[in-house]
Amino acid sequence: MARPNYSFEKRQRELAKKKKKEEKKLQKAQAKEAAADDSETDNDAAAVTAPEQAP
Repeated sequence: MARPNYSFEKRQRELAKKKKKEEKKLQKAQAKEAAADDSETDNDAAAVTAPEQAP
C-alpha cells in the first residue's frame, strides 16, 4: 500500500503560498504605479491649464 508523501504535499503548499505572495506583490506594485501615473497626469494637466501669472 502506498504511503502519503508529506514532504511533497508540504512543498506544494509552500510553492502555492510563494506564488500567491508574489502575485499579491505584483498587484500592489501595479496599483502603486497606476496611482503614481494618475497623480502625475493630474499635475501635468494642472500645469497646462493654469499658466503662470506675470508680476
